Amino acid sequence: MYYRAARERARAAEDQLNLLEPVSLRSVQSHLETASGRKIVIKPMDSTPTDKVCGLWFGLDSMDLIFHAPAASEVHRQQIILHEFAHMILRHEQEVVSHDYAKVFFPDLDPERVITALKRTDFQDEFEVTAELLADCLAARIRRSLERTDGQPGKFGAVFG
Repeated sequence: MYYRAARERARAAEDQLNLLEPVSLRSVQSHLETASGRKIVIKPMDSTPTDKVCGLWFGLDSMDLIFHAPAASEVHRQQIILHEFAHMILRHEQEVVSHDYAKVFFPDLDPERVITALKRTDFQDEFEVTAELLADCLAARIRRSLERTDGQPGKFGAVFG
């Protein structure tokens, strides 16, 4: 199985980020924006085309856009965002999207501006598993940063709030 290799790739990718302490969701976002030279905008989705969609990453002409589905908790919302960040960090390839596909998510936007999307059909493939493992590593890093600053372990609300 590819789980062990995926875990090793996720840990190596996190190490190569060279994130400065303390680590937060915002600091990861800022790090990625600086590295790519592109702004990252995060927005909730009002609805999704399928119940299997938790997060989407679109490449627009001038920025990256992450949509997240309504989540059961703030911790879950942040995990969805970290998962999409992980795809960026792992340099998972986006595909060119059709104007019809773009109009589903951006009915009020010129379809020419929507260039790429990370489209997935199998949520158990190696790319998805690696992205989720890297998201877990980043979430753990955020928790450890908080513990060092306030001395309190496991305060998820404070970490992700």
